[in-house]
Amino acid sequence: MTMVVTQPCIGCKDKACLVVCPVECFHEDETMVYIDPDECIDCGACVPECPTEAIFHKDDVPEQWRRRFIELNARKVKVCPPAE
Repeated sequence: MTMVVTQPCIGCKDKACLVVCPVECFHEDETMVYIDPDECIDCGACVPECPTEAIFHKDDVPEQWRRRFIELNARKVKVCPPAE
């Protein structure tokens, strides 16, 4: 399984979630950060650190964001650089 970054992350500049990731599975662009579903170990360390409450376990992504953001994270990590 994996964690998924959703809509509330858009525009967030506080990257506290990145610092706690033990496998560095985040990628980013100018809009938001994304989690690589193949690299994420589902530890959940990023969830309490997210200031916008935008990160969810894949199975718990709210319905309004489920389809768009699960796919968006998987697609964007292929084209966005790893987060710093």
